[in-house]
Amino acid sequence: MTIFSKIVSGEIPAYKVAETIDFLAFLDISPLAEGHVLAIPKQEVDYIFDLDDETYVGLQLFAKIVAAGIRKAIPCKRIGVAVIGLEVPHAHIHLIPMNSVSDLNFSRPKLSFTPEQLEATAEKIRQELKI
Repeated sequence: MTIFSKIVSGEIPAYKVAETIDFLAFLDISPLAEGHVLAIPKQEVDYIFDLDDETYVGLQLFAKIVAAGIRKAIPCKRIGVAVIGLEVPHAHIHLIPMNSVSDLNFSRPKLSFTPEQLEATAEKIRQELKI
């Protein structure tokens, strides 16, 4: 069972920003930027391109909705999208507020926020979502 499946089941807490029957979005706790969110299918599948077509398309549409909420909540030019898939063997999409291409550089040092700051950011995003 992956760490993401443990978040889905409630075994591990997370700063959730959106949830449907099939998908979950929560803040990355080692973010590249404030508002860096991970969108996942609740079904545990390692590689994003191994998702069945319905789940794959659903995840992309869910990520699009979440990205719109992030963009309203966090000042930025765009929401960058990255699928790397090596850190956790559970399909996920990174949604990262960005103002320049370098904001998506995963070799940069990760940021650190307090639990209170993370909860405040999650709440700002939740307020903008219409899920």
